[in-house]
Formats: sequence, structure tokens, C-alpha cells
Amino acid sequence: MVVSATRGGNITYDVAIIGGGLAGLCLSIQLSRAGYQVALYEKEKYPFHKVCGEYISLESWNFLQEIGIPLSDWNLPAIKKLLLTAPDGNSIEHELPLGGFGISRYKLDGALADIAVSSGVHLFQNTKINEVVFENKFFMLQSSLGEGSKAKVVCGCFGKRSNLDVKWKRKFARQKNDKLNNYIAVKYHVEIDFPDDLIALHNFKNGYCGISRIEEGKSCLCYLTTAKNLELNANSIAFMEDNILKKNPFLRDIFSRSRFLLAQPVTISQISFSAKNQVQDHILMVGDAAGMITPLCGNGMSMAMHASKIAYECILLFLQDKIERHEMEQDYVDRWNRQFNRRLRAGRLIQRFFGSELLTNILIRSVRPFPGFVSWLISKTHGEPF
Repeated sequence: MVVSATRGGNITYDVAIIGGGLAGLCLSIQLSRAGYQVALYEKEKYPFHKVCGEYISLESWNFLQEIGIPLSDWNLPAIKKLLLTAPDGNSIEHELPLGGFGISRYKLDGALADIAVSSGVHLFQNTKINEVVFENKFFMLQSSLGEGSKAKVVCGCFGKRSNLDVKWKRKFARQKNDKLNNYIAVKYHVEIDFPDDLIALHNFKNGYCGISRIEEGKSCLCYLTTAKNLELNANSIAFMEDNILKKNPFLRDIFSRSRFLLAQPVTISQISFSAKNQVQDHILMVGDAAGMITPLCGNGMSMAMHASKIAYECILLFLQDKIERHEMEQDYVDRWNRQFNRRLRAGRLIQRFFGSELLTNILIRSVRPFPGFVSWLISKTHGEPF
């Protein structure tokens, strides 16, 4: 059971991490195990459900086991095949070159939070950071608890969008709506007869829906669409699913056969896939806060964990007085871009195709005779084990 830290007292933390998703949790564990004082602030209370496709590429397997997650003991579904369908019902099935596994964020994040606390991380749950100010080589953080804390390094691991993004006037948060921002996402857990080794991606008008197995025989059913789609359906998720998603015959069948396990769907709005900066006012951005790959690429969770390792290595050199702050920041930006920039650009390009009903129908019909092209597309959005 995850236990929250009490008051921060007069501790000056080596690192304060805002946001306890995969990036924040993994970064906090690595830093604490290296002997540093780490504060982790999470606005929710573990365990909790998050909007997520809940498929993880195998490139993260060894990293998670080294962190302390007993993946081999959890009997998780091994996912080896991808099914793509178009709104008109055309489909293509393809082997995943590396493959992955399914696990809910409820289970994984909860376990990582337990590991973080046992590793010495000061975890503050139900706590929101409202202000961060950098002066005289230190950061001052003001939380919703009404108290402040101090840290040498601050990392923003707060996911897709935060109150701080707006307060800091980050460029992506100020952009007008276009084909790369203003999306909504909806997630369910369902019981359905579905292959353990398959992840399916079903396209519909202005969106797509993924389904794959997670633990305990459950499946994650998660879709992304435009805010406009919801608005045109009286802002009703149920109406939108009936009028738009179920026009894809595969989705109509899935929704009719599924037993929905959550009392309400988990939702999120104002999602943006636009480019983001990796450093903001000396704060290192990690995970979705630094750049979000489109969900159809199925690699966001692995990227968040890999980014935590990159950030850890850069921060370590700074805390050991081997490099200056500006060198740490530049090193992190350079390494982040070398590792992820190509994937994000490929994801944005693919997103533009799958955002159009006509283009999706044409694309899937066109690539069926060319499995090598499908492998090439997948390779452009995935990395190697780290």
C-alpha cells in the first residue's frame, strides 16, 4: 500500500518531480537509489486509472525489471500481432517486429509508487504544484498543501497538459486548434473474447480506437478523437460512439460484445501532439510534458520510461558537480532529440493520415500487398531496448 509523505519540513531536496506518471515514478526511483533526496508530487492518490492504451513495447521490459517490477511473475499477455482496420471495414494484420505486453496503469503505477516509497522517495499524493520560481540557483515550489519546498533541480513529468503549461505560456498551449491538437481520449476496461496476442487499431471518422489484453483477462479499450466530433454529438460520449465509432463494423461488434467494467469511462481533453520544448525556465520536461507521440504508434509509455533514464543520467552529472546547469539542460535536450525526435515526426505524419476517413480507407487498401512497408512504418515509431 502506497504511503504519502508528511510535510516537507525544512528539507532542501536535490530533485523535485512534478507528476507521478511513468516518467516521474521511474525518475524518482533512479535518483533516490543513487542516494539523493527526492520529492515527488502527484495530484491524484494511487492506485488510480489513467487514460492510456496500456500496451508497452518490449523495449522497456528489462528496464522495468531492473526498477523492481516483477513482470515475469505477473503472467501478462504477450502481444505479437497488429490488426489495422479502416472505417469502411477493410483490414490488414501484421506481425509486430519487437512486440509488447499489456498491463493497466492502475496496476503498474501503483506498483511503481510502492517501489518509490520503499526506495526513499518523499511521495506527496493529492498534492498539486501551483507555482515554481527559480532564483539563486534553487527552485521554490508552492503546493496546494499551502506550504513551500526547495530543490536544486525540478523536473516536469505532469503528462499531456497541466495548469503549469498554461501559466508558463508554453507555445503548444497557446496554439490555435488544428489537426495536431484539441483531441479528447476515452478509456474503458472491458471483458470480451479477444486474442491475447493481438493489438487492434480500428479507425473511424476523425479518430481511432485501440483494444488489447491487459492483466486478469481484461482488455483495454481506448480511443482518440477530435473535440469537434464530441461537440457535433451533443457532447455525449454515448451518442458519439453510436453515430461515429460504430460505423466501423469491427467497433460495432466490439462494443456489442463487451461487458464494461468501470462505472464511468476515464476521459481527458485538450490533448496536443504539437512540438514542445524539453526545458522550460530551467525545468527539465520528461515524458508527455516534453513531447507526445500519437497513440496509434503504441509507444508512449516506453518513451516516457526511456526519457526518465536519459534525464537521470544528465541530472546525475550535475548533482556530482561534473557539469554546470546549462550543460545539463543542453545535454538533456540533445539526447532527448536524438532519441525521440524522429519518432515524434513520424507519429505526426501518420496521425494526419489516420485523422482522415478517406485517407485511412485508401491507405489500408494500398498497403495490404506491401507488408514490408508496414514494418517500415512501425520501425519509424519504435526504438531499441534501453
